[in-house]
Formats: sequence, structure tokens, C-alpha cells
Amino acid sequence: MAADLTTYRQAILDIYLRLPDTPRHISRCDLSLVNQLWERNVSLDTLEMALLLATARRAQRPPDAMPLGPVRSLHYYIPVIEELIQTPLSQGQAYLDYLRRKVSLPPRPS
Repeated sequence: MAADLTTYRQAILDIYLRLPDTPRHISRCDLSLVNQLWERNVSLDTLEMALLLATARRAQRPPDAMPLGPVRSLHYYIPVIEELIQTPLSQGQAYLDYLRRKVSLPPRPS
């Protein structure tokens, strides 16, 4: 967990804004969600994995499937965040690195 809310918020938003199909700005609702996640003690690794996993799933849709619209809010990722809270992935860091490569996202600065 990040040392403070500001660091936590910045880390999440840095990842979110670099993902494909996400807006280039943050809404008040997105900031409120980040605060709620902080209060629930959801780890940065869980959040990063959820964002990357949802993005990878979007990219793996069949070519003939109806195209998805852009992601309009961080709230889009809530089902995957909840999925990972309920059933954490045992692969941990190795899977996170795999997802970063799959989505072409450089590692988060330490």
C-alpha cells in the first residue's frame, strides 16, 4: 500500500491515463472512486492488475465482435477489481509483468 493518499492516487491515475481507450482527463467521480479504494485498503498491485487484465480482455475480443466504445471512467474497472479482491491471482508479480507486456505498459516506477 502506498504511504499516503496522494501517492496512491497519482500511481493509479498514471496507469489509468496511459491505457488505450481511456480518457485523457480525470473526473471528480474517478477521484472519489480512488478515495474509496484507498479507504478499503485495495493495494496498488491489485488495482494495476485489474486495469491491465480488463484492458487485455478487451484486446482479446474476437475480430468479428461488435467494437467496444472507449472507457469513459475508472468505474469501468470495478467488476475486475472486485473479482481480484475476491479471488486474488496466485501468480502475483510474474503475471503483473506479463500483463504489462501484453498491454505494452512500462512498469510502474517504484
